[in-house]
Amino acid sequence: MEPQDRSTHNADTRRTGPSKAELSLAGRVFAHQSWANTANRSERTRPAREAMIQKFMDQAGGDPVKAEALRKKFYAELALKSAQTRRANRDRRRSGAA
Repeated sequence: MEPQDRSTHNADTRRTGPSKAELSLAGRVFAHQSWANTANRSERTRPAREAMIQKFMDQAGGDPVKAEALRKKFYAELALKSAQTRRANRDRRRSGAA
């Protein structure tokens, strides 16, 4: 077997170990296992929910009505971005540029 011509090979493009897709799948497996081992899901997520509520309260200067409006704005913006991404992906698939 002859040595490979490395003049056109960049060391950064050679991957050793698991691919990004494999790492992503492994992460999903571990996450599913973690959730399967969680007895009280709402208790596990409570700190994150409280932190999110506090984030909006801080932005609203302690005004709960304004905090609720900011929370609704946040989720509406998230929904808009999601819809825009879905449309762009759909258009890309239709044009054959997937």
